[in-house]
Amino acid sequence: MEDLKCCVTSCEKPLDQDYWDAQYKAKATGWDLGTVSPPIQEFVDSIQDKNSAILIPGGGNSYEAEYLLQQGFTNITVIDIAPTLIAVLKQKFDNHPNINIILGDFFEHQGQYDWIIEQTFFCALPLTMRPNYVWKMHQLLAPKGKIAGLLFNREFEEGPPFGGNKAEYTNLFSGAFTINKMEVCTNSVAPRANSELFIELEKNTAAEVHLYTFEGITCIGCKATVSEKLAEIDRVMNVNMNTNFTEVIIASEKEVALQKLQETVSYDEKYKIIKAN
Repeated sequence: MEDLKCCVTSCEKPLDQDYWDAQYKAKATGWDLGTVSPPIQEFVDSIQDKNSAILIPGGGNSYEAEYLLQQGFTNITVIDIAPTLIAVLKQKFDNHPNINIILGDFFEHQGQYDWIIEQTFFCALPLTMRPNYVWKMHQLLAPKGKIAGLLFNREFEEGPPFGGNKAEYTNLFSGAFTINKMEVCTNSVAPRANSELFIELEKNTAAEVHLYTFEGITCIGCKATVSEKLAEIDRVMNVNMNTNFTEVIIASEKEVALQKLQETVSYDEKYKIIKAN
């Protein structure tokens, strides 16, 4: 495995705009392959509609976007939080009419996309943001829209990048998405062989996905109990709480009334659930 570390400041600091901008200023981009990854290239070659609206979040040096343009795609959006990088990308693509380069926070972005390409964005986020990622992806995808790309199928001692495994991802995305594909890549670059999963996740239009803040939980056992009780509510399809117990997403056939959610967790007077979106 090549050196995937990207830290030039302490990883205990927030992974915010300043952090990521520092990585690009220092050229501390150990995750960068220098080219489009073979699994994503193969995926792009399979898309028939060249006018599909495509989003690449956390776009990095955007080899994927470059390849899409070479193949004749006409509606590409790249968003990244790092100003230094965005300045480079705007110069690189020089106001190309078929690509939109945005400096911004993915979680505040608005739009509707047929495809969202996942390449080293998910793994760069703090673990606490994974449920939020699922909610935002569901929000940004058009009906029948899909996430396609790569997730690490391995753990890291520290991060970013942050890893995971198929069972964890299946639990995270179920309900909000139909998992069309989640399998070990057979054509990864050599240093990442057997450590990547290719995913194709289709937005479940039968699900409503809502994000909530949560107060009062202090341990994993309590998190499990609360999650189980919420999952037992009629028409709830999946519940995922983040790793520091402060946010939870609920995928359901119909939005559950906030009063019902609060009543469900009120067996402990400390617990409070508040709609965030």
